[in-house]
Amino acid sequence: MKKLVFIFSMVTALTLSTAATAQKTIVDVAVGNEDFSTLVTALKAADLVSALQGDGPFTVFAPTNAAFGKIDQATLGNLLKPENKKALANILTYHVVPSKLMASDVVAALKKNNGKVEVKGLNGQVLTVMSKDGKIWLKDQNGNYSEIVATDVKASNGIIHVIDTVVMPK
Repeated sequence: MKKLVFIFSMVTALTLSTAATAQKTIVDVAVGNEDFSTLVTALKAADLVSALQGDGPFTVFAPTNAAFGKIDQATLGNLLKPENKKALANILTYHVVPSKLMASDVVAALKKNNGKVEVKGLNGQVLTVMSKDGKIWLKDQNGNYSEIVATDVKASNGIIHVIDTVVMPK
């Protein structure tokens, strides 16, 4: 009986924690994860926080702090300045697709389309999602690649896929 009560308690706790996580917006999830602190700083500088707290659905290819660390620090510092808000917003909205794409949706689309599928970011530019060497990658408009390193981080207004390199629009 004790074992049954324990199992029931664990299932209930997991269900409630999953429900609580799903109630957070994409921004709330990012704010709650130290590995996205640079992304959150950039979202604030580009004045995109309220947009990504909206109803969505959104799919965000979220660069980690390490991904932002690959950008020259002087360049990143410049992008965060108020006078470069438009350029920063263009980069960040390139990482957002205005629909909910679960990893299973992406994999199915890749199988259907010979390992490549194009998605359009909120900035209107195309990202190519591709399967290569058993991994899923984003290819930006400049021919640079970013690996999707974690998938399906759920939020109330969409989904987050974690990437290891910031993708850049033209």
